[in-house]
Amino acid sequence: MPILSVRHVTTYRYRQPVAFGEHRILFRPRDSYDQRLIAATLKITPEPSGLRWLHDVFGNCVAVASFTGRAAQLTFECAITLDHTPESAPVFPISAHAAYYPFGYSAEDIPDLSRAMERQYSDPRNEVDAWARSFVPAEGRIGTQDLLADMTRSVRRNFAYLARSEKGVQDPVTTLRLKRGSCRDFAVLMIEAVRALGMAARFVSGYLYNPRGDRNRHVGGGSTHAWVQVYLPGAGWIEFDPTNGIVGNRDLIRVAVARDPRQAVPLHGSFFGFPADDLGMTVNVQVDEIEPSPDVPGSAEPKLVR
Repeated sequence: MPILSVRHVTTYRYRQPVAFGEHRILFRPRDSYDQRLIAATLKITPEPSGLRWLHDVFGNCVAVASFTGRAAQLTFECAITLDHTPESAPVFPISAHAAYYPFGYSAEDIPDLSRAMERQYSDPRNEVDAWARSFVPAEGRIGTQDLLADMTRSVRRNFAYLARSEKGVQDPVTTLRLKRGSCRDFAVLMIEAVRALGMAARFVSGYLYNPRGDRNRHVGGGSTHAWVQVYLPGAGWIEFDPTNGIVGNRDLIRVAVARDPRQAVPLHGSFFGFPADDLGMTVNVQVDEIEPSPDVPGSAEPKLVR
């Protein structure tokens, strides 16, 4: 089980000192069986007048900071250490009735999954539907996991990754036509395609571990990352990263899950000043593997593994 450290720094800069409204911060990873949070610190400069924590409707851990006074720069720095258990060759224990596509969810699950099955974006010419159906054989049947893995890896092979600084998500039809986009664009395209096939899917925001920034292994590091979870009976919510063709949780650190990407924005807030005062923001995320301490089980020393 590798121990990973994450350093996430977001800095806003302004032409002159401005006042700040509330900021919602979604940096803290979710504790689970496959990732265990060892330590987490959050430093905000200038120091907020108030900081409170809450769990949102999806169970994500959210910090809400409030401010008094003015400043020309606002920085959020989060440092995280966690145990991460990767699934190197994931074979998920899908229920027999759902092992092959198509399948249906049980009457007990439908009420809780229904919103995650609803399409969120217009597809007037059924282009996303057609793309989703292209992974289903005209004759015979296909394993549910094989179908989802094929879709995930097809994006990695056939679409060009493009980091975008613009806010929001590209329309999935546009992503499909251009065959390029950011990680969040690819995630939304796959979510809509999975929902077109009658399965429940949701958006995941988090971090990507990419040893030594190896672009031959992964793209999308250096900032927050986005991917997809699909609900499979018997296996639960399973991770699929279309940007990198990853099936399972390998190298993926889960922070937030949501029905729609607008509900999982890592940092959101406001300032009070002139529009021209805004000089933009910078985001830097560094994820490293570190060696565990031999003296204290479950702890780690800040020693990088090369």
